[in-house]
Amino acid sequence: MNNLITDAARIPVNEACQTLSISPVTLPAPDRGLPLQMRITTPVAGDDLPIILLSHGHGPSLYISSSDGYGPLANFYAAHGFVVIQPTHLNSKVAGLASDAPGGPLFWRSRVEDMKLIIDRLDEIETLVPAIAGRLDHHRIAAVGHSMGGQTVGMLLGARLTDAKDATARDVNLIEPRIRAGVLLAAPGKGGDSLSNFARENYTALNPDFSHMTTPTLVVAGDADVNPNLTTRGADWHTDPYKFAPGSNALLTLLGGKHGMGGVSGVDARETDDEDPDRLALTQRMTWAYLRSALYTRDPAWPEACKALRQHAGSHGRVDTK
Repeated sequence: MNNLITDAARIPVNEACQTLSISPVTLPAPDRGLPLQMRITTPVAGDDLPIILLSHGHGPSLYISSSDGYGPLANFYAAHGFVVIQPTHLNSKVAGLASDAPGGPLFWRSRVEDMKLIIDRLDEIETLVPAIAGRLDHHRIAAVGHSMGGQTVGMLLGARLTDAKDATARDVNLIEPRIRAGVLLAAPGKGGDSLSNFARENYTALNPDFSHMTTPTLVVAGDADVNPNLTTRGADWHTDPYKFAPGSNALLTLLGGKHGMGGVSGVDARETDDEDPDRLALTQRMTWAYLRSALYTRDPAWPEACKALRQHAGSHGRVDTK
């Protein structure tokens, strides 16, 4: 029970269970330059467990942008029935690579390849972690990403990318069909004229094409998430994946929400510019419900959550669908 949560507590979820967090879990990855280090958070009991791959952002903290961050999401999803696998991408400060290293500063291609590598080697991961051996449903895989992690997940769901400073990156297609649904949290919007001068010069990979993103997707955006360092537009920039992707069938708008979405990256973290227990709980519960219904077509979690949001927590957020 969390007495800090008020209205969002009325959005239904299943009963929470005990969880176990295992770290580090390390996969050799010779072509990557560094081994792939992960954290796995799992329900203590249960079989045929669905999987969430959780991609961290590109924030300023030392450890939040790594497998040691995003506990509020990983712990919640696991407590409600998912096995959560969190890689530490090469853009993490923990990895220790310079921003001008090959692929830097965002290491966008490597980030996508990290997620594919995890799926390719799920059997090996189970061998490394006896607590989950034989308990995973390899056919029910979802992906969730925050900020730069949202772009990573978007590419796995079908979004393409052209990087003006990389001659090999023209209409790059890295869709991963084994991922059946996804959630984009505060993901970057369109590039080109939507980018600030700084972003056009330094983050040329922020140039997605959402027209090929066909996998079912929930986009989550805060209506106060304004970042002039990246975009000349306002908070609506983060809704582009919903507007332009045929697979994006729902948009959750967090009223008053900024980039931290109430605290998804860490409890009491300096990266959270809008810390709010109800906003965080809303994000947790609504994204969980969306993925439950997306992976289990007869599960009414999503329509029930949307109904509860309208009735009890409408001052915190709204859902649009298409």
